[in-house]
Amino acid sequence: MDSVVTASTDLLMASPFTEGKTLLVAIPCLNEAETIAKVIGQIPTSIVGIGRIDILVVDDGSTDDTAEKARLAGAMVHSHGVNRGVGAAFQSAVVFAVDHSYDVMINIDGDGQFDPQDIHKLVPPVLEGKADMVTASRFKDRDLTPDMPRVKLMGNHMMSWLISRLVRKKFADVSCGFRCYGREALLQINLHGAFTYTQETFLDFAAKNIRIMEVPVIVRYFGDRKSRVASSILKYAMNTATIIFRSYRDYFPLRFFLGIALAFAVPSLAFGALFAGRFLLTGEFKGYYFAGSLSAFLMILAMLFVMVGIVADMLDKVRCNQDRILYLLRKQGSLARRQDPPKSAPSID
Repeated sequence: MDSVVTASTDLLMASPFTEGKTLLVAIPCLNEAETIAKVIGQIPTSIVGIGRIDILVVDDGSTDDTAEKARLAGAMVHSHGVNRGVGAAFQSAVVFAVDHSYDVMINIDGDGQFDPQDIHKLVPPVLEGKADMVTASRFKDRDLTPDMPRVKLMGNHMMSWLISRLVRKKFADVSCGFRCYGREALLQINLHGAFTYTQETFLDFAAKNIRIMEVPVIVRYFGDRKSRVASSILKYAMNTATIIFRSYRDYFPLRFFLGIALAFAVPSLAFGALFAGRFLLTGEFKGYYFAGSLSAFLMILAMLFVMVGIVADMLDKVRCNQDRILYLLRKQGSLARRQDPPKSAPSID
């Protein structure tokens, strides 16, 4: 059963109207008992423009004492009880940040790959209104490219190329788990993938015109450490591809289905040209009936996908309205809670 516990009630009794903005540092964790206390200890205690910094560890079903060590290090702990996936852990952090009216949220991994002091680099663009989400980038500055296995490096570059093509804006790193979210981004984000969240976030924000900025950082890689998310490259690729496929279909349905229609229309026209060319040159269709039949069949499929795309685009307006209603409800509830701050430790039902 989900639960939230705290190491210090003083941390939570602080008023949300403290001078400056409130920042939540969220750390999704799965069996990070060896490193979690060190990561928490390195998180900055003061940031220009921030009046209060709280730390939340989302324990995604750890079987070690990650939760206890995080609590002893001074963090709040939200426990899933069972492993749901890093995407679900991230969504729990977003719910917590929105429910408790934080102005800014940082999410960072608990394994020590990222330097918590780099939070100083990610927060300013959000506070200054230059971006709604700032993501750390391992590849924006080529001189800072980490020493990682070649297959993972190529996979990251291919994923960034794909997402950049889909959202029609160039990004160098779409899979980094170290990011900063402003209030508008927190209120508008609406994800569904439990396995991961990194790529889906780009598609969600691109559809909503949320401003995204990349900031280059140095990342440490540990050769003897097995990734909790990408332990199997094939499994990671399949799960991520499924999330991207569904997200692109839902956020950009007209583009998605017209692309499929075009894939059928082009060979249809080619076979049709072959069929017509045979008649113009010889005055007969003998031996080329297959070309005409295949052309007609493929064109019918193309037209069907065009119609599906039009209907899906109409349904997308319903989804957009639902997202808008969700945004307004979150905003209204958040404003109400800011006017009447909680008198006890926060909790998530």
